[in-house]
Amino acid sequence: MLPYVVHDPRFSRLVIGHANLEKLVSGCRWAEGPAYFPAGRYLVWSDIPNDRMMRFDETDASVSVFRCPSNNSNGNTVDREGRLVSCEHLMRRVSRTEHDGSVTVLADRYDGRRLNSPNDVVVKSDGAIWFSDPTYGIDGDYEGLQSKSEIGASNVYRIDGESGNISLVASDRVQPNGLAFSPDETVLYIADTGATHVSGLPATIWSYKVERHGLGPAALFATCPEGLFDGFRCDIHGNIWTSAGRNVFCYAPDGTHLGTIPIGELVANVCFGGQRRNRLYICGQTSLYSIYLNTRAAV
Repeated sequence: MLPYVVHDPRFSRLVIGHANLEKLVSGCRWAEGPAYFPAGRYLVWSDIPNDRMMRFDETDASVSVFRCPSNNSNGNTVDREGRLVSCEHLMRRVSRTEHDGSVTVLADRYDGRRLNSPNDVVVKSDGAIWFSDPTYGIDGDYEGLQSKSEIGASNVYRIDGESGNISLVASDRVQPNGLAFSPDETVLYIADTGATHVSGLPATIWSYKVERHGLGPAALFATCPEGLFDGFRCDIHGNIWTSAGRNVFCYAPDGTHLGTIPIGELVANVCFGGQRRNRLYICGQTSLYSIYLNTRAAV
């Protein structure tokens, strides 16, 4: 039985017929935010309710605790200098772990008011850091600390790579979640999981033209038929590999649903890793999975 479903012939060129979906580790409560460190050949991800970050070593398949407590970290990424950038629900901030292990706070307020609970984060080639700020970490005590939003809205922000100034770049989503740039960085994709708060609201991904220090108008890219889109990443061809309920969907840049990888449990996020960046890591609700593909990470 193949570990995927082909909806468009283009998908057959992106997958490997004999590559299996592998369950690498289980025991998480809500696995999220995978980030791959090529220099060390290891993956770091968040286990939000357990207030820890985990580490998977590709060289020997060992699993260890990377950080505990983790301030209920959620999304993570690696910047252009190989440093870990994390979204922390509990501290309501975006932080960076320096090479010496110290932690630098990059953003915890906008316009003098505390952020909600930064969720996902991406780094552009100019060093700017873009992050989403929905309310999931302050909606209850399971993934953070229940609190009232000081901003009163859920937005996407940009941290300037030189000055560190924080600017508002998208305020038109209900609960902005996953983020990813197209390979040429001319488009930013934003998932909206506002269906968790607004009954009947579709689960969507939106595309925005990237302009100087901001974004153009939104265009609907895809609507999830069941469950939610959460986190996603682009490959070198501009295809989007995204969580979609209990599956991973692959969308072409034109919005065509090319194929599906059934996972069997809720999927939160994905990222590319491996020596050739052709290994898709998948954070399911309780477990970390991977599958080798016939495509590679965009960056």
